Amino acid sequence: MRIRNFSIIAHVDHGKSTLADRILDLTETVSVRDRKDQMLDTLELERERGITIKATPIRLHYTGRDGIAYLFNLIDTPGHVDFNYEVSRALRACEGVILVVDASQGVEAQTIQNAYLAFDNGLEILPVINKIDLPNADPEGAIAELEEIVGIPADHAVKVSAKTGENVEAVLEAIIELLPEPTGDPSAPLRSLIFDAVYDSYQGVIPFIRVFDGSLRRGDVVRIISTGKAFEVDQVGFFQPEPAVSDSLGPGEVGWFTASIKDINDTQIGDTVTSAGNPCKDIIPGFKPAQPVVFSGLYPTDSEDYGRMREALEKLSLNDAAFTFEPETSEALGFGFRCGFLGLLHADIVQARLEREFGLNLIATAPAVVYEIKTTDGRIRRIQNPSELPPPDVTETISEPYVMMSVFSPEEYIGGIMKLLQDRRGVMKDMVYHGRRVELRYEVPFGEILYDFHDRLKSLSRGYASMDYDFLDYRPGSLVRLDILVNEDKVDALSVIAHRDKAYEVGRKIVDKMATVIPRQLFAVPIQAAISGKVVARATVRAFRKDVTAKCYGGDITRKRKLLEKQKKGKARMKQLGSVEVPQEAFLAVLSGDE
Repeated sequence: MRIRNFSIIAHVDHGKSTLADRILDLTETVSVRDRKDQMLDTLELERERGITIKATPIRLHYTGRDGIAYLFNLIDTPGHVDFNYEVSRALRACEGVILVVDASQGVEAQTIQNAYLAFDNGLEILPVINKIDLPNADPEGAIAELEEIVGIPADHAVKVSAKTGENVEAVLEAIIELLPEPTGDPSAPLRSLIFDAVYDSYQGVIPFIRVFDGSLRRGDVVRIISTGKAFEVDQVGFFQPEPAVSDSLGPGEVGWFTASIKDINDTQIGDTVTSAGNPCKDIIPGFKPAQPVVFSGLYPTDSEDYGRMREALEKLSLNDAAFTFEPETSEALGFGFRCGFLGLLHADIVQARLEREFGLNLIATAPAVVYEIKTTDGRIRRIQNPSELPPPDVTETISEPYVMMSVFSPEEYIGGIMKLLQDRRGVMKDMVYHGRRVELRYEVPFGEILYDFHDRLKSLSRGYASMDYDFLDYRPGSLVRLDILVNEDKVDALSVIAHRDKAYEVGRKIVDKMATVIPRQLFAVPIQAAISGKVVARATVRAFRKDVTAKCYGGDITRKRKLLEKQKKGKARMKQLGSVEVPQEAFLAVLSGDE
């Protein structure tokens, strides 16, 4: 049986999962009874949000018009920039890709990024123009953009409507004709790549592998190259899309195996698996480790869940290799972990998965980028947590990460988008017209686009603009640490690093929000934002007031003054001795990332 291994790649919402559904229908992989939309979106979160988060493999059987039976290994991939690492891993298990482009929107930022990933992996690209059924579809314009912007010949592009199923069978024929067959020697020693893994409570670690040479059967003893540990294989199988058991996996096949691997650290994504008795000579090049760009503290609301949380993070990091974590402590929140993510959506998804799949209740601190600090003694260190920033007298420079941002938008929205980028301290580098649309290239501090930039971009352009970014370097800036004080006590979990020109604006937002969520006390509670001890913004939670003069009516005014003076002294003494408990609801409100 002849094999084709391919992924579907595209920009967000260009129809990858819908096309995968139609391919599953045509190959009759799933029975009508089990049929549902977004078949390859296996996480509950993916269905709720309508996005693909995890790359999902599946085996399909198809008989071509030439009468020959083919075995397709399809991997559906995410489109959002935060999950680019999932795409790069999936591509290592393939020989070709289907590049889907929306006929009405044309080439977008992630279309280019994913196409370049395919180029870098030496894969054959099959362009598919989707959504030709839409009234404003322009398939010929999309093909012209593919050739002009991405630089790939699109004369063999297939025009389809994944929604209606129109011409989807031509995609399957094009896969047979244009995508290469995998090569591999079945008699050579086993050589396979782990491109993903999950943890099962009963079976331990289940690696997802692509076999390049040799074969894998039940009872074989395999060795994990990086750790040198050997395991006896209990079961092997493939994806349909649920795991199905088979007799063996041969060259070019994609599947999984179990071997009672109980320790998560015994396997790594990107590792080579070979035979323990007859190891392969050449290991498969692994994956370049993902570099987290956004860091946030995650803390259990109940401190007794700390152990459960560590275990959950270990299991999740096995399935999501782009996610990192290390222990940290906060005076306000107790014991928790400093976690690294590829973006805000990635951080949001990880927190949601921890809460749903592992039953944890978590508090997340405000996301922050990594800053590079040069101290007066010449040392350079990187900090993820604003509370780690050294005092100003020993800090020579604070450098922040910059990214090269590409924004694609129709011409009529360019003015508003340029103003938005300039407000975020962006520096324009290039402006290129591609037919009806414009590509803007700006160098922007990454911290400035962390929060609401994507939402603002979409609202300014009525949803038509798209963005992508690549890390550039670290550049010194006029950056300061903004401390938040409640009743003159510093709350370390709320510290942020901000540009000096925007420090007042950021501090104002935080103190105003805190003032609305901290409960009133018997004394006034000041909430302050300060830079190096100098207060730049303040809000006050007003005290409860007891009317001590209620019993005084008529008579000398001095009696009332004495009572009011006594009350004033009591409140001052209470303020010195009393402590303000900041409720977790207040942290959740301020740290939710809405601002």
